[in-house]
Amino acid sequence: MGMKILMAASEAVPFAKEGGLADVVGALPRALAIRGHDVRVVMPRYYKVDRERYGLKLLPGVIAVPMGIIGDMHCGVYEGRLPDSDVPVYFLEHEEFYGRDRLYEEDNEGYLDNDNRFIFLSKAALELCKMLDFRPDVVHAHDWHTAAVPVLLNTLYRVDPYVGAAASLLTIHNMQHQGTFYEGAMDVLGIGWEHFTFLGLEKDNQVNLLKGGLYHATLINTVSEGYAREIQTPEYGWGLEGVVRERGADLSGILNGVDYAEWSPETDPLIPASYTSGDLGGKKICKRELQQAMGLPERDDVPLIGMVSRLVKQKGIDVLAEAIPRILGLDLQFVMLGAGEPWAHFYFGDIQVAYPDTFRCIIGYDNPLAHRIEAGADFFLMPSAFEPCGLNQMYSLRYGTLPIVRATGGLDDSVENFDERSLTGTGFKFWDLNAGALFDTVGWAVHTWYHRRDAMGALVRNAMARRFTWDESARGYEELYVKAMVRRGREAGV
Repeated sequence: MGMKILMAASEAVPFAKEGGLADVVGALPRALAIRGHDVRVVMPRYYKVDRERYGLKLLPGVIAVPMGIIGDMHCGVYEGRLPDSDVPVYFLEHEEFYGRDRLYEEDNEGYLDNDNRFIFLSKAALELCKMLDFRPDVVHAHDWHTAAVPVLLNTLYRVDPYVGAAASLLTIHNMQHQGTFYEGAMDVLGIGWEHFTFLGLEKDNQVNLLKGGLYHATLINTVSEGYAREIQTPEYGWGLEGVVRERGADLSGILNGVDYAEWSPETDPLIPASYTSGDLGGKKICKRELQQAMGLPERDDVPLIGMVSRLVKQKGIDVLAEAIPRILGLDLQFVMLGAGEPWAHFYFGDIQVAYPDTFRCIIGYDNPLAHRIEAGADFFLMPSAFEPCGLNQMYSLRYGTLPIVRATGGLDDSVENFDERSLTGTGFKFWDLNAGALFDTVGWAVHTWYHRRDAMGALVRNAMARRFTWDESARGYEELYVKAMVRRGREAGV
């Protein structure tokens, strides 16, 4: 029997994206709809969401959103569809909050009214159900931006005829970002100051929206089993590990899927030649084309390492910066694409000048080039400090580009370490986050490339046979939704 699911999020592919959250919200609802569920998505209508491009239609009427001490605020609603699906997406039109070029910040500084912007999103998502005459079985919230939804369902909307009976699921995509604001945000939430406690939304005398969501959500999940374990420790819990451990029995991990219609070497229109695990001739063409495009010597006899990443500490860029001179002392080539912290732009630019025949760094993001790196490289590097799920290692496996990863979160879950005796595995892993471990593991991969061609062939075949489908992920979410509905019904005495 199909469920009614309302998915509230701050971003979704292809409309607006800052991170992996958008990939999930753009793909999971489609997989759930194929499985027979009535899924609706609600998100802001940022400036970058072009109404004409996406064929958005303005719905009649407006939503009145109760914003506590501020009073009622209003928004219009545009309706669109997730691409290649009938899944409706409802965009909240509010010029003051969302009529901006960026989603969350400007010049690396969060907008000063982010508390109001995303409390508004959480409340408007629930009020939308009245406009649509939609009574969800489950409301699925994502990250701190909509973490107020479970709180509101347990307080202000507890007896609401449209959403009061709904269960809630809170998915954590990145524990580092928690939605921490001054205590006056309680007056905007309007749920009563009795919830501003150590066992509620209070942390360090501030309102912590994610903490409130963790306490109030019917169930909680993250985007990998490994990350679900990690966020219960001080190293990865960012001060909320105790809360997560309290809810440990209600916490699970579900790996994200991959859109293989976009990421597959047999059909990818963005790469110069197609190929399969049985015929890798096209991959050699992709490698030479990538070398040519990046201005590197066109050599078949040297391993090429690729990297597509945000250049920030979370992605291990500081560790790579320390290790890169030693790495480039090996006989290899290295191609990097990404943007992030300004120091990294200058540092890796200088590395490119110092190593013109072996290293190239493109600052920015270029989707066609990202595809060409996945197809043309022999190895793909992800030395992350933490990685809730990660997608590039999954893309790399599909393209026969062996991941070199730090064994954390989803990277550890999705990449199997190479076993030299049995020739099993799909990549190369290291555990200690330091330059020595990174260099040693890159050296291991490069040595394998030069001296164990039989092993390389086996690893590539193993990697290309792996699949991480959204249907599989959707099955996991189905189970959580049903469990949450049973829990919510039991709490209500149904």
